[in-house]
Parts: sequence; structure tokens; C-alpha cells
Amino acid sequence: MKSTSALLFASTMLLAAPAIAAGPNVVVSIKPIHSLVASIMQGVGEPSLIVEGAASPHTYNMKPSNASALQAAKVVFWVGPGLEAFLDKPLDALSGSAKVVELSEAPGLEKLKFREGGAFEAHDHGDEGHGDEGHKHAEGETEHDDAAAPEAAAGHDHGHDHEHGHGDTDMHMWLDPVNAKAMAAEIEKTLAEADPDNAGAYKANLEALNKRLDDLDAKLAETVAPVKDKPFVVFHDAYQYFEHRYKVRVAGSITVSPEVLPGAERLSQIHAKIKELGATCVFAEPQFEPKLINVVIEGTPAKSGTLDPEAGTLDAGPDLYFQLMENIGTSLKTCLASAS
Repeated sequence: MKSTSALLFASTMLLAAPAIAAGPNVVVSIKPIHSLVASIMQGVGEPSLIVEGAASPHTYNMKPSNASALQAAKVVFWVGPGLEAFLDKPLDALSGSAKVVELSEAPGLEKLKFREGGAFEAHDHGDEGHGDEGHKHAEGETEHDDAAAPEAAAGHDHGHDHEHGHGDTDMHMWLDPVNAKAMAAEIEKTLAEADPDNAGAYKANLEALNKRLDDLDAKLAETVAPVKDKPFVVFHDAYQYFEHRYKVRVAGSITVSPEVLPGAERLSQIHAKIKELGATCVFAEPQFEPKLINVVIEGTPAKSGTLDPEAGTLDAGPDLYFQLMENIGTSLKTCLASAS
């Protein structure tokens, strides 16, 4: 039987332990962003995810459960209408009690313009400045400056005003760990303001996340260094931020949507383009049938690989972002190193 002093000591320790208040209802649009939010909320709560499984934000249709989650949310994180166009109207319809944070406007982000013309297929930017809605791409090519164009994002109250016009901006910003850190800082700031009782936990989690992101950045640079000068082609030009950060050599994009399979004539055009660009590897996304990849590289020296920019094949959670980025680095190295 425990002594009275031991029981008193145990009771004192329990009382001294910092209490974690219940976290707010937080909803996140896509898996990579959800992973960053989940990392900062560890020990406090778990954010809800809208685009689950292998679904794509480019073609996603809202479910009743998604609408209910949004109505109950205190904070909503998304990248912006240039990526999750399906969320634009539902977010505008929310009551004023929800804080909506458009992370493409986070301070400190480096933004890059879409590359078009030459080896990169044109993007259909739409008529309302919400470019790339549904990721519909034109078959032809238009002449645009394909140089990277960094832009510093000014901080502001995001509210429900989404008329920012992302038509010329590549929205896959999370594929650079430095941008992920900028997003994480905005996430932590927002959560601390919405839930001051847990501000200390959010701050500590952000510090731990930043350390992991720094380590990831160094690891990825080391992984791709031996193959960074070998040219490769992607079906969809979604990897510009990774390329820009680690100086790997994307020779061009084929601009084929995973949701719409190309016909025989388009396959012939793709085959010719791969030969023309002299690609060492051709990378598709998990939604493509391997048979399709074999058809377009047949008769060329190119090898095939798979990249998954939106983590469709990974389980959601705090570790997903790191798995996503490491998988991209490993896939690049494996395919490019095996090619002549």
C-alpha cells in the first residue's frame, strides 16, 4: 500500500502538469497542407481533411460531410482558388465566425510563374483570375516568359475575399521546404490567435517542425545532387518549386491530366516530344496506367518513373509531408541514376 506522502506527491505532480485545452475545429483542404497543420496541432487536436485518399483538388466535388465540417470550423486553411477552385464559393458562403486562411498569401513565400511555350505546354487560366481551375490545359503552346518570378507575399487579413487573381502563379508552393516553413509560420500564428490557451504548444511544435524541415532540405539536396544535371520530362508541370530549390533539370512537360486519358493522336505527339527533348526519364503520376507510360517511351532511350506531388498514395498525418518530399527525391535519383 502506498504511503500518504507518496500519494500526496503523485497528486501534486498531476496538479503541476500543464493542462492542454481542447483545440479549435480546424479544416484543411489538401494532404500536404494538412500535414503541416497536423504537425503544429500535435498534442492539442487533429485537423479535418477535405480532399482525402487519392482524390485530386483539381477535380474534387464537395461532399455533405465536407460542407458540415466547414460550417463547424473555427479555422480553415487552403492554398487558394488557383488550386482548390471547388472551395471558392463554399468558403465565401461561410458565416463570419470562421477564419479562412489562404496560404498562398503567407508572408515570406517565394512564388513562381507558370512556364509556358517552348518545352512547356500552355495553361488555361480561365476568365476570372482563378487560373488553372480544374487544371485544364490547352493542347497548343503560347509564348510567355518562362522564367521564375519570385514574389514576396504581403501579410493581410484573409477574411473571405478571394479575388487575388492567381492566374499566372504556380500553386504547388509546398514542394519547396522553405515555402513550407513560411506556410507553417502563418499556420502557427493563426492557431495561436484563434486558440491562445494553447499558444505555447503551437509555438513549441512549430520550432520542432522547422528543425525537421531544415533537416529534410539538407537531405533532399544530398539525394538529388548526383543526378541533378540529367534531363527529365513530367506529364504535368507541377514540380517547378522542387526544381527551383534543388536545381534539378526538368526538360519540359507533356501536360496530360491524369483524369483525362489521351487518344492515339495525342500519344503520338507525346512520343515525338519525348524524343525531341532527349529526356533521360519520363515521370507520370500514380493515376496513370503503367501501360500508358510504356507506350509513350517505346522506341526512346527514356526510362519511366512516378512522382506524386499531392501525396494521393500516402496516409494523411504529420509525417506525410516528409514522406512526400523524400519520395520525390528518391524517385528522381532512382530513375535518373539508372538511365544512361
